[in-house]
Amino acid sequence: MVGIVIVSHSKKLADGVQELAQQMVQGAIRSAVAAGIDDPENPFGTDAMQIYQAIESVYTDEGVIVLMDLGSAILSAEMALEFLPEHQRDRVRLCEAPLVEGTLAAAVQAANGANIEQVLVEARGALTAKTAQLLGVRSEESPELNVGSCNLSSQVQPSTLTGQATQEIHLTVQNQMGLHARPAAKFVAIACRFQSQITVQNVTASSQFVNGKSINQVITLGVHQGDEIAIAATGSDATAAIAALQRLVLSNFGEATSGALAATPVPETLTTANSQLWGIPASPGIAIGPIVLYQPVVAEVTEHLGDNPHESWEQLQDAIATACQELQTLRHQVAEQVGEEEAAIFDAHLLCLSDPAIVEAARQRIFDYTLDAVSAWKVVVARTVRSYEALKDPYLKARAADVRDVGLRVLRLLTGVTSTPLDFTQPAILVATDLTPSETAHLNPHKVLGICTIAGGATSHSGILARSLGIPAVVGVDVELLSLEDGTLIALDGETGQVWVQPEDAELRDLQTKRDRQRYIQQEQRTAAQQPAVTQDGRLIQIVANIGGIADARVALANGAEGVGLLRSEFLYFDRESSPTEEEQVEQYEAIASMLSPRPLIIRTLDIGGDKPLSYLNLASEPNPFLGWRGIRFLLDSPDVLKTQLRAILRATHHYPIKVMFPMIACLREIRAAKEILATAQAELYRAGIPFNESMEVGMMVEVPAAVAMAEKLAAEVDFFSIGTNDLSQYVMASDRTNPKVATLADAFEPAVLRMIQQTIQAARQAGIGVGVCGELASLPLATPILVGLGVDELSMNPPSIGAIKAAVGRLSIEEAQAIARDVLQLDSSEAVREYVAQKAGRLII
Repeated sequence: MVGIVIVSHSKKLADGVQELAQQMVQGAIRSAVAAGIDDPENPFGTDAMQIYQAIESVYTDEGVIVLMDLGSAILSAEMALEFLPEHQRDRVRLCEAPLVEGTLAAAVQAANGANIEQVLVEARGALTAKTAQLLGVRSEESPELNVGSCNLSSQVQPSTLTGQATQEIHLTVQNQMGLHARPAAKFVAIACRFQSQITVQNVTASSQFVNGKSINQVITLGVHQGDEIAIAATGSDATAAIAALQRLVLSNFGEATSGALAATPVPETLTTANSQLWGIPASPGIAIGPIVLYQPVVAEVTEHLGDNPHESWEQLQDAIATACQELQTLRHQVAEQVGEEEAAIFDAHLLCLSDPAIVEAARQRIFDYTLDAVSAWKVVVARTVRSYEALKDPYLKARAADVRDVGLRVLRLLTGVTSTPLDFTQPAILVATDLTPSETAHLNPHKVLGICTIAGGATSHSGILARSLGIPAVVGVDVELLSLEDGTLIALDGETGQVWVQPEDAELRDLQTKRDRQRYIQQEQRTAAQQPAVTQDGRLIQIVANIGGIADARVALANGAEGVGLLRSEFLYFDRESSPTEEEQVEQYEAIASMLSPRPLIIRTLDIGGDKPLSYLNLASEPNPFLGWRGIRFLLDSPDVLKTQLRAILRATHHYPIKVMFPMIACLREIRAAKEILATAQAELYRAGIPFNESMEVGMMVEVPAAVAMAEKLAAEVDFFSIGTNDLSQYVMASDRTNPKVATLADAFEPAVLRMIQQTIQAARQAGIGVGVCGELASLPLATPILVGLGVDELSMNPPSIGAIKAAVGRLSIEEAQAIARDVLQLDSSEAVREYVAQKAGRLII
C-alpha cells in the first residue's frame, strides 16, 4: 500500500488532517505526520529529519507520497529525500496537491490499493473537484476532473466502454448528507474491489456518467438526499460489483436516515458458493485448498482477590521467567528457519516481559489492590493492548498483537491452559479470527497452504513471518469467512487480497496456472541465487549486493550475494551528535567483512553534502544541492573526516578483502587529491607499525557526465569503475529525480544514459580495469541483457533482486545479449528500449 506523509508548519493542523483521512478510510492507510519544530517559544516550522523519519515509518516498496503546505515545507521535504537510500528515494514522490483536499483524496485511493501514480493523480485532482463543487462546474466542463484509476472520461457512456455487456441499476440515495466525502469514500472503496469498469451518474441532476473509482469525480456529482443515481458496471465481475454497491446504497452507507425517507430493507448476503471476498494482502502467492478453522483455547479468567500478595507476585515472576525461556527457544528456531531479522521480532516480545509499564503495573495491582496474579496480569495487558489499538499510526497500532501474544503466553502458564496445536494432518488453508506471531512462527509451510484471517494488517509481525515462511496470506477479510465449514474449498491471492469461496472451474484453472507459474519462477530464482551467474556460453558475471549495515549483510548472504559491491558508509554517521571515531569505524567494517569473508567488500567513502545534512558538520542548506557540495567535494574540503575514514578502512584490510571507492568524482584532480589523502593515511599507519593491505584496490563511482567524458584518463588512476545509474541518469537528463514534474526523465533506460554506460565500459576495457553497475538499473531483469551485452563484470543490487538477476543471466548467451545491447543503443526513447527488450528477451529474463 502506498504510504502518505503529511508535512505542515503546524502540528495541530497536520494531526487534524491525518485524523480526518484515517476516519475516511477506517484507518486502512499507512500515514505519518511531520509537522512543527521542537521549540516551545516558536513551534511553527518544518524539520527535514522529522520528515525523513516519517517517510521511513510508512515506507513500503509500493512507494510514499508526501503532501506539504507552503514555503519551507517544500524545501524540507526535498532535503529529507536525500537521507533515504537511493532505492527508497526513487519510490517517494512530493505532491503539489493542496494539503487537506489532496490528503483525503490520496488516502481513499491508497486504501483501495491503487499504485503511486494513481494516488498522485487523484490527489492532484482534489482542488479541481472542490472548485467544481463550490462553483457548480459540471465535470464535463472541467477536463481536469476526468482522471482516476480506470482512465475513463466522464463523458463516455457505460455501454460503450469495452464492448462487453453492461449491467445498470437505478437507486435513490437516502442518507441525510447524500454522497459527501465519507459515503463517497465507501462507494469508491467497494468499486475498487472489482475488475469491472464502474461508472455512476446523478440522474436527478442529469449529469454525465463519471468514473466510480475516483473519489473526486464521485463527489463532484453533487448527489443530495433523495437524488436518483445510476450505477453501471462493465466487465467479468459486473454482477457482483452491482450487488455490492446496491447493498451499500440501500444500507444508507451505514448512516442514519431522517425525515420521511425511510430505509429500504437491505437484501440478503450473497450465497457463499462461487462468491468472492476481499481483504488486505499480507503475503504474496496463490493458495488453493480446503479450509481448517482455527479457534485457540483461551483461558477463562474471572477477576478476584488474592489471599497472599507475596505468593501471587512469585507466581507471576515464575510465569514470566518461563515465558522468557520459551521465547528464547522460539527465537532460536525462527532464526534457524527463516533468518535473524525475522527472529528479532521476538526480541520485542522479550522486552515486553521486562517492561516496567507492564510488570510493575501488575505488581502494583497485586500488592496495592490485592488482585491475584492471573487477574493482575490480565488487567494490565488488556490496558496496554487498548492503548496500542487507540494509536493512529497503523504500524504502531499493529504492535497490539505482539503485546496480546506475550500476555496470552504468560496467562496460559499461570492458568495451566495449553495452547491449541496447529499441526495439520493434511495440507489446508488456515482460517482464523487472528494469528499471533508465536502461532505463525510454529506453522509448517508444507502443511499450511495459506492463511486467511478476519483481523490483522500487512504491517503485523504475523504478516512478516508469513512472508518469510513463504505462506500466502490475506488478512482483514469479512467475518462471514468464519461461517464456512471445515473442508470448504477456497482460494486466495496474497498479492491482490482476493478470496474465492468454492471457485468455479474456470477460476480454479486460472488460479492454478498462476500459482504453478509463480512456484516455478520462485524455485528457479531460489536455485539460481545460490549458484554463480554464468551465461549460456560460460561468461561469469559477479552478482553482489548494495547494503547499509551489518543486518543488510546477513540478508545479502541469505539471498546469494557473492560479496558487497557498495557499502553505504553513511549509516555510521547518522543518528549521532559527532562523527564516528576511527575505532568505531574499524569495528563496524571488520564485523561486516568478517561475515562476508572470503567474499569481497567495497566500501564507498562518506557520500554526504548539502543535500544530506548532518547537524554536527554544520553543512549549509543549498538552493540546488544535487549540483552542490556533496560526495568527494565535501570530503576534499574536510580532509580530517576523509583521512579518519580511510585509516579505518585500511586497518580492516589487514584481515579481509576490502576495496575503497570514492563517490561523485568529476575530474582528474579530485581522484588524485583523494588518493593523496589515502597515501597520507597509509604513511601514518606504516610509521605507527599498524598493519594494512598495501595493495588495497581503489575505485571510483561514475555518476557524473564529466567522468564519462574523461573515463579514458580516469581509468588510469583507479583499479575499477562502479557506475551509479541513479545519479548518472539525473545528470545526463538534467532532471532532478526528487522533483515529480521532471523525475520521469531521469530514466536509466534512456538511450543517452545507456550510451554513457557503454562509453564507460569501453574505457575500462581499454585500461584493463573492472567495471560494475551499482544503481537501480542493476536490479532490473529487463536491463540484464543490455548490461551483460555492454560488457559489465559486476552487478550490485538490493539483496531481494539477486535470485531474479542470476536466473536472467543464466538464460542469456553473450551473443544474444550483445545483439540486444547493440540494437537498443540505436533506439530513440526509454519506452522503445523497454518494449524492444521485453519483446526480444522476455522469455529469457522473466
